Amino acid sequence: MILRKPTRVIKVGNILIGGNNPISIQSMTNTDTRDRENTLSQIRKLQIAGCKIVRLAIPDLESAETIKYYKQHVDIPLIADIHFDYKLALSALNNGIDGLRLNPGNIGSADKVRQIVEVAEAKNIPIRIGVNSGSLSKKIIRKYGVSVQGIVESALEHVVLLEKLNFHNLKISVKTSSIPLTLDSYRLLSSKVDYPLHLGITEAGSEFRGTIKSALGIGILLAEGIGDTIRVSLTADPVKEVIVAKEILKSLGLRKGLQIISCPTCGRTEIDLISITQEVEEALEAYADKNLTIAVMGCVVNGPGEAREADFGIAGGKHEGLIFRKGEIIRKVPEKDLVKTLISVIKQYV
Repeated sequence: MILRKPTRVIKVGNILIGGNNPISIQSMTNTDTRDRENTLSQIRKLQIAGCKIVRLAIPDLESAETIKYYKQHVDIPLIADIHFDYKLALSALNNGIDGLRLNPGNIGSADKVRQIVEVAEAKNIPIRIGVNSGSLSKKIIRKYGVSVQGIVESALEHVVLLEKLNFHNLKISVKTSSIPLTLDSYRLLSSKVDYPLHLGITEAGSEFRGTIKSALGIGILLAEGIGDTIRVSLTADPVKEVIVAKEILKSLGLRKGLQIISCPTCGRTEIDLISITQEVEEALEAYADKNLTIAVMGCVVNGPGEAREADFGIAGGKHEGLIFRKGEIIRKVPEKDLVKTLISVIKQYV
């Protein structure tokens, strides 16, 4: 059982982050925020996939003004990604945003930061401070280089700017593209603050490589009890980010939902296990939120016995297979009917 580090609780829209609340999945649209039709479509797709919070790039005032439109059409919390311009933050706040992602040290004068804080405080809108290895100040780099100490000190400098204004409605991230650097940065930060932490590996890469890096980096920290909300960053359709994030959480027992286990192929396998497994995954997409374990096993060696803890499963034979439930064989069917029969049996019980 994973024991999570206690953190203070903040609220983003209707989502509670921190404490013992479920670890929330975030993603970010990759559309032009000013393009209302495509952006709204992507927000809805992310929500259907299981995303709980969506971030929007806000590079200009026109983008900030579209927030009001999106809030009228979706009920998922939205976060404005702001860089440098305090007026964009103020506009986002006044147009109904649920959270800000900005670094107060990059906004400008203390008065500009104060203006943002006053509105955020009045509207109970949280701010995420996000530091990564590419956003360190010249002063920090001269002092520490790109290092754990530099990343964490940089984050804490931004935190102090808000704490001096008596603003504590915060979460923090310290992402890098290096897994070891990210792990050590979050560990050190976690030892110094009780703010909720947003996890991720920044610039993780393509769908394949980014999935591996994200699963390792995010998974290790979650297993250590660190982290309250996550984003998997992939150079891919943002919906893929949500799917990967869900699997990370389910694999660690931090989220309920469908799990499909399948054995590796070997010389004993006499069915097309790869295609059957893919077919099962596609056929069970509608069951993604069901707390079920489905096994797809290649032969009797790894069949009902080894997968007896699965709720339902397939065990292959020679161009045929067994359908089983909780380790008990239900019927034997030809290979071509395996998936169809499995789905039929699942429907009888679920």
